[in-house]
Amino acid sequence: MTKILIILLVGLVCEAVGVVLLKEGINAVCGGGDITLRNVWPMFWKVVVHPRVVLGVFFEALFFLCLLYLMSQKDISFVWPLTSLSFVMTTLAALVYLKEPVSWMRWCGVALIMAGAALITWNEKQREAQAPPAARAPGVEGGVVGRHE
Repeated sequence: MTKILIILLVGLVCEAVGVVLLKEGINAVCGGGDITLRNVWPMFWKVVVHPRVVLGVFFEALFFLCLLYLMSQKDISFVWPLTSLSFVMTTLAALVYLKEPVSWMRWCGVALIMAGAALITWNEKQREAQAPPAARAPGVEGGVVGRHE
């Protein structure tokens, strides 16, 4: 379980870094201006090659690789809700790095997300503690043929 949580944490940090870099890149290209049909293609190509956007996409890809690994190891009903912690990490990154104001109402939402993720993790630990050791046939793990750790 510790390994899963460490990989989740690494993935969440990559997600937050990726989002912040994407935000900086799009702001650098667009400058807060409107995107219209007339300027969408020229702006698109500027965004695609902007170093911050490229680096942001790289970090998002790292997050995706962590997510793929986590989904291969645990139930999706456990993994997917925990990825919502990326909202917490991204809010913190926006506050600290981008200097965005975060209202108390947003912090309440972040706290609710954290409480939900804590409940899911606690439930998973309880389930693992109560599960009897299963008799496993060679090459069969968790009822899936050919799945090896």
